[in-house]
Amino acid sequence: MFSGGTMNKTTSIQEEQKEEASVQEATALAPKLIYEVIRREGEEEMARPKRSLIWSGIAAGVMISLSVLGEAIFRTYLPPSNSSYLIENLGYSLGFLAVIMGRMQLFTENTITTVLPVMVERTWYAFGCMMRLWAIVMTANVIGAFAVAALFVFTPAIAPEVMVAVVDLSHHATGMGANASFWRAIPAGVIVALIVWMLPQADSAKFLLILVFTWLIAAGDFTHIVAGSVEMAVLVWMGDITATGAIGGFFLPVLAGNIIGGTAIFTLMAWGQVRDELPEKQRG
Repeated sequence: MFSGGTMNKTTSIQEEQKEEASVQEATALAPKLIYEVIRREGEEEMARPKRSLIWSGIAAGVMISLSVLGEAIFRTYLPPSNSSYLIENLGYSLGFLAVIMGRMQLFTENTITTVLPVMVERTWYAFGCMMRLWAIVMTANVIGAFAVAALFVFTPAIAPEVMVAVVDLSHHATGMGANASFWRAIPAGVIVALIVWMLPQADSAKFLLILVFTWLIAAGDFTHIVAGSVEMAVLVWMGDITATGAIGGFFLPVLAGNIIGGTAIFTLMAWGQVRDELPEKQRG
């Protein structure tokens, strides 16, 4: 007599639980939780062994060359048209797809992931861990960039007609002057930080997310320190620019701009929108 009522009550409870689970799933990636996901990733990155960071950073420096190579291939073989510029910039996304989806250490990603833990702890130790990771990853990225650029320049690995396009792209990327390179690096830093912020909720759309937003970096003619280091290294190996000119006229201005875009602008905005929702100890 009572079994039917009990069964209906059980079914109702199960439906409520399913509904609650659906609501939690829909709200699971609120800004506060995205912040927490990225903060924990930053803590994990800063705790990784130095050797792991070095090899991962070198791999990223090598694989980001696919951005230069992909764009050069499109430029070489696309028929001339009004839209060819926009299409060829899709090639720029290839290196970022390989590096980000391959979970390699890319310096500009770390300008948001490793800053969030420092903003929580606010100790010299945390700041030192962040600077250690930045120095290791940036150095490793540059080593990888110079290694792959040497392959481009000193071996017949790249078809001659494609190499012409690589050199042309490299001259354009490094020839803007220090002032323009700095300012154009700021939007690139913001865009890469935005990609990092959106990835936790992208799920199956990660490929499209990275493709579109890194295409925007190229189409907008913004400057990125790691992809640009491959282009810079090509010209250094060829003797077209001196090491002093490369560092002062391109590397340092772009590095500063990417850091400002990814850290001082985007990270502070991301932290600001969730600050009042964080536990008291994290607010400062």
